[in-house]
Amino acid sequence: MKPLQIGALLLLLLTTGFCASAQEQQVADSLVSSLEEPAHSPRKATIYSAVLPGLGQVYNKKYWKVPLIYAGFAGFIYAIDWNNDYFVLYRQAYADILDDDPNTNSFLDLDIEGHWDFTNASQVQQFATRLKRAKDYSRRNRDLVIIATAAFYAINIIDATVDAHFFNFDISDDLTMNWAPGPMFCSGQPLAGIHVSIRF
Repeated sequence: MKPLQIGALLLLLLTTGFCASAQEQQVADSLVSSLEEPAHSPRKATIYSAVLPGLGQVYNKKYWKVPLIYAGFAGFIYAIDWNNDYFVLYRQAYADILDDDPNTNSFLDLDIEGHWDFTNASQVQQFATRLKRAKDYSRRNRDLVIIATAAFYAINIIDATVDAHFFNFDISDDLTMNWAPGPMFCSGQPLAGIHVSIRF
């Protein structure tokens, strides 16, 4: 073989080897990227929790929070219903005591101990005032619990979003700070000091 042919053959082999090596590297890179876990999305966690409370926490793998969320909602719904029942009861009794119809007398059921004389106009007025206060108090409590429920719903969404942001946060032992006594130099003069090193 002539030296020119040998050189061409070597050049061909080297270029083919480099191309194959580059292709192997691309295949290896694509395999690594396909095996990597997809990025954890705070946007998905927010949408999931907004659509169904607790679903964002499941997405963040914080399963222990789901029963707490549903227990909270159950408590709020019970409190809303309880206050609303009393509001409806007092509102009807207040409406009955103010009208002139003798057949509408649901307020009599609220005088359990029978201390009120409903033939006396001043006592009827006092009882009506108490009914109005009780009605307003129950309505106020019901409305406050509705607002608290809406706030709890918002907190559920915020919690899922914040957890998703910190999902890949590194809290391993590599996050350390070490300190040790050591010399320091100021204007060429040695002084006692402390060396601090922070490792990320």
